[in-house]
Amino acid sequence: MSTYFEEVQAIRARYPEGSRSAALPALRLAQQKHGYLSRQALEEAADALDVTPAFCYSVATFYDMFTLEPVGKHTIEICTNLPCGLCGAQKVVDAFEQELGCKAGETTEDGSVTLRAVECLGGCGYATVVAVDHRYRHHVKPEDVADIVGGLDG
Repeated sequence: MSTYFEEVQAIRARYPEGSRSAALPALRLAQQKHGYLSRQALEEAADALDVTPAFCYSVATFYDMFTLEPVGKHTIEICTNLPCGLCGAQKVVDAFEQELGCKAGETTEDGSVTLRAVECLGGCGYATVVAVDHRYRHHVKPEDVADIVGGLDG
């Protein structure tokens, strides 16, 4: 079994621009290993990429796909960008908050679900878009929320 460092070196070898070009896949790998990008995970990625932890942090905070805090067993992300916003994204966010008992950006008390409002999920023609454990649901309305939450496994 290879180490994280060895895996990142294999990733780096595929990129002609060097370490910085491999930052996204290296951070994704670190997040898979640790569950989120803790300070330790960012430092480990920086070491493997031969960059500063600040560089890794700047990349991680730019993209919605990365999390810097522990997340629940399930993640629910609601797109709140303009097309989704015009189609009622805030009402969908409100419905999820009410159904789950937590605010966007928080995790339920039992640690089962992390709810996030995100800038864009890239499905503008299918607004409102909601990603449940990275699987997209299109045209989500507030009345769909209870069924979505009810469909999550324990």
